[in-house]
Amino acid sequence: MTRGKKIRQRVLQEIKKAVVGKEEIVDKILMAMTAGGHVLLDDIPGVGKTTMALAFSRALSLEYKRLQFTPDVTPSDVTGFMMYNRATSRFEYNPGAILCNLFLADEINRTSAKTQSALLEVMEEGRFTIEGETRQVPQPFTVIATQNPIGSIGTQQLPESQLDRFMICLSMGYPALEEESLIMKQRHTQNPLDTICPVLTQQDILTMRAEAAATAVHDAVYDYVSALAAKTRACEMVSLGISPRGSMALIRMAKARAYLDGRAFVIPDDVQGCLFDVGCHRLLLGTKAKVGGITARQVLQDILKQVEVPQISEELLGDEPTDRGEKACAKAASYTG
Repeated sequence: MTRGKKIRQRVLQEIKKAVVGKEEIVDKILMAMTAGGHVLLDDIPGVGKTTMALAFSRALSLEYKRLQFTPDVTPSDVTGFMMYNRATSRFEYNPGAILCNLFLADEINRTSAKTQSALLEVMEEGRFTIEGETRQVPQPFTVIATQNPIGSIGTQQLPESQLDRFMICLSMGYPALEEESLIMKQRHTQNPLDTICPVLTQQDILTMRAEAAATAVHDAVYDYVSALAAKTRACEMVSLGISPRGSMALIRMAKARAYLDGRAFVIPDDVQGCLFDVGCHRLLLGTKAKVGGITARQVLQDILKQVEVPQISEELLGDEPTDRGEKACAKAASYTG
C-alpha cells in the first residue's frame, strides 16, 4: 500500500468520528486539499458544514478560523488593516481572519461583491496587499466556503469568475434516518470533535501536495480533458463552458484521486470521477436548458457519452506504482485516444 492510500485511510477513519455518513464528501474534500484547491459547499444550514471543517482542522493539525459573511462584513475583516499605534508612533498591521491554514467562509453569498473579491484574490494568489505591502498566507492554506441555495433570503448569486476559483463544489444533503439518530446520540453524551486526534502535520500535507503533483499524466489523458472542456463550450445548452482554469483543476483533482488511491499515474476513471464536482458549478446554462429543466450534471453526463475514452493497457494497470510515477510515464505509450 502506498503512502497516499495509507494517508487517506487514516484521515477518513479519524474524521468519521465526528462526521457521520458522509464518507464520499470527506473523501472529495481531502482530494481537493491534496490538490491544493478550495471547496464550495452549496447547502442548506444545519447539515454539518462547520463540523466538517472543524474535523479536518483537528485531524490535519491546521489552524482554523471562521468568518460569518454578512452584508456589513468588509474586506478588512478578511485580510486585516493598518492601525496607528500612538505608543510607537507607527502604523501596525492588525491581522484579519484569513491568516490561518483552514478558513471557513460561512455563507459567502450573503456579503458584498467587494468583500467576496478580497477573499477570492487571496484564494487565487495566496497573498494580499495592504497599504502597498504584500503579505503571504500560511501554507498549507485551504478555504472551505459555504453558500445557501439561491433564493434563500438575503442571498445573491456568486459571479462566474468567482465560482471558477473553487476547485470543487459539493452538497452534503440531509443525513439518512439511521445516521441522524446516531448524530443525536453522539451529541447527547459528548462533542465528537473532542475525540479527533491529529493524524497529519502541516508538513505532511505539503509533502502530500508535492507527491500528488508528481503523479504521471499521459498526453492522451490531457487530450481527453481538453476534449471534454471543448464540448462544454460548444454545447447548445451552455452559455459559458469550462475554462482553461477548470481544465487544470480537473487534472489536479485527477492526480490527487490517483495518489490517494495508491497509484502513480492518472487513468480516465480519475477524470470521470472528478468531472461533476469540478465542472458543474463552472457551467452557465443557457435559456434552452433552463426552459427544458436540464441541469449542469445532465449536460456533463451527455458530454461524457460523446467523447471517446482513452484506452489503457492491462500492463499499465497492473504495474507497481512508484513514488513519482517515472515508470508509469514510460509505459503510458500504451494509451490510445
